[in-house]
Amino acid sequence: MSAITRFFKNVASEMSKVTWPTRQEMVKYTVTVVITVILFAVFFMVLDFGIEQLIQLLM
Repeated sequence: MSAITRFFKNVASEMSKVTWPTRQEMVKYTVTVVITVILFAVFFMVLDFGIEQLIQLLM
């Protein structure tokens, strides 16, 4: 049982060392991720459409 207690004390100690992002940073990071995902989705949509058109042209 002491090993579990020691583990959670170590976890609490490490969590106090973490630098958490501010609200403004979190919003900035979230917007960056969403925009990146949208751009990749559009890229692959265009690529898929192009490959589909190429296959139809060859058949």
